[in-house]
Amino acid sequence: MPENLIFTIFGFSLALLFFLLLRKRSYRVHSSDREICVYSSVEQLRSVGELVVFKMVTKEIVTASQHWFGEIGEKYFQWLVSTKKMAMIFEFDVDFRYDLRSPDFKIKESGKGEYLFQMPPCLYRVHIRDISFYDEQNSKFLPWLLPDLLNRAFGSGFSETEKNILKEEAKNQAAKLAEGVVHKLQREVENSARQTMLTLSRNLGAERVDLDFSQSKIIPSAVYAGKLEAKIQKTKEKVIK
Repeated sequence: MPENLIFTIFGFSLALLFFLLLRKRSYRVHSSDREICVYSSVEQLRSVGELVVFKMVTKEIVTASQHWFGEIGEKYFQWLVSTKKMAMIFEFDVDFRYDLRSPDFKIKESGKGEYLFQMPPCLYRVHIRDISFYDEQNSKFLPWLLPDLLNRAFGSGFSETEKNILKEEAKNQAAKLAEGVVHKLQREVENSARQTMLTLSRNLGAERVDLDFSQSKIIPSAVYAGKLEAKIQKTKEKVIK
């Protein structure tokens, strides 16, 4: 009887030890698989592509005291601004985005469930919403590129080619105005990017994420005038009616 009890106790102890070893091994495999799975999920951030993190809408006024005109602007705009005492008002929005498919976006595993994201350059796009003139003498706003304003300023021989040149000059000046504003917003843009990336990565299973913006400069991407074109067309249609 005692002998059977000894073997029973020994067998139970051996089974318990085997179970604990198997469980520990199983836990390690499971934990390792989970880490691989989390890393794989975090890597899926690249599939987001361009991540828009911040948007700004603003109006910038250009007066005669500001000599920002280029050669074409000097020819066409300066007369309106200085002689006719008109202020040009640029209304545009700027969106800030990070291309997560860029090779400059690096994901580094710094520990168990911990990651460091080295952020790529921040690209900003300028969308011109509207350009108008404010007639200080008559205290009223004048739409841009309408026949009455163009004829008053440049005569009836103002060609379509010259209109297109004006549009390009306006896009260039909007880009310059935006450049003077965007760099003041770098901290706000980075904070917004940080919050967005933290939310996304935690939803993918990461426990801790740090972001490195040391190599992330804010650089221009493009200037679009589609909204401006649409507004000009609508204004022209109203004038015709």
